[in-house]
Amino acid sequence: MKEIDWNILGFHYTEPEYIVRAGFHDGVWEEPYATQDKYLHLHVSATCLQYGQEAFEGLKAFRGIDGKIRIFRWRENARRMARSAEGLYMKPVPEELFGKAIRLALEKNIDLVPPYGTGATLYFRPLLIGTTPRLGVGPGQDFEFIVIPSPIGPYYPGKFHCTTFVVNRHVDRAAPFGTGQFKVGGNYAASFRATEPAHAQGMDCLFLDARYHRYIDECSAANFIGIKKLKVESFQYEYLTPRSSAILPSITNDSLMTLAKEMGMKVTRRHIRLEELSEMSEAAACGTACVISPIDKVIDPERGKTYSFGAEPGPVLTELYHALKDIQYGRSEDRHHWCEVIEN
Repeated sequence: MKEIDWNILGFHYTEPEYIVRAGFHDGVWEEPYATQDKYLHLHVSATCLQYGQEAFEGLKAFRGIDGKIRIFRWRENARRMARSAEGLYMKPVPEELFGKAIRLALEKNIDLVPPYGTGATLYFRPLLIGTTPRLGVGPGQDFEFIVIPSPIGPYYPGKFHCTTFVVNRHVDRAAPFGTGQFKVGGNYAASFRATEPAHAQGMDCLFLDARYHRYIDECSAANFIGIKKLKVESFQYEYLTPRSSAILPSITNDSLMTLAKEMGMKVTRRHIRLEELSEMSEAAACGTACVISPIDKVIDPERGKTYSFGAEPGPVLTELYHALKDIQYGRSEDRHHWCEVIEN
């Protein structure tokens, strides 16, 4: 295997030694197995190609300060993938099989877990696809589950820093009661028309709700967080995040909300008008890749408005970011048992 310089590893795909696969045929899931074959052998009429029967996940394993490996909240990923599968009329991967596949992928690629202190992690991409050949519109009955491990560098290779977002009213990422609540490839492909032009300008994209174009929906491919200072209530800060049937339930956001409550914040999930950004002291995107990506400003070109939050990450988001990272790296107590610790 090629030597990896962990300190310059970028946030991109690195070829693993093995991937893990398991097929579903004739109503039965086979046992997951490791293979060095990284290619799919698909019929051209497979339902994943013809009708988009595909779902995926993303999770990480961390080498802790004690040398042990921690897989973060994989059961929640397994449950979310099962909901995505049901949403696209696919056979859900049993939670036990999902866990076996993740552990096997880790075991077969143990040398790809980056050392503690580099900021790099081992990322897992579980993938579920429909493989039944079909031309008539309808779901397949055969599926393949794959776990692709890849070591990735830190989202922030240097200093924890901010990103600028631009509001897009001309592209809808997902419709209410559509597939937005599921982690499926089509949602991301549908966003490219907005995100790629934003990326070309050094920014990212803030999506509004598809029905009214009035409420904050998602930050590109991540949940939105807003921090509001409170003057009247007993809480000093309010942690705000959108409620919408078109938003993917983020495991990272769920973890941060738990930590925010423990820090004494008021946590609210509701519709958030775009104009409420002016009342917030901090804002961010959150997800597996970045944990928290602070926002320095949101530009609304059609309304001629700019909402600014400062050039540096705010104190509340910074505290939340480090609190979650400390759990993932074993630097603080995992009171919620979010991590499965692997002795190696």
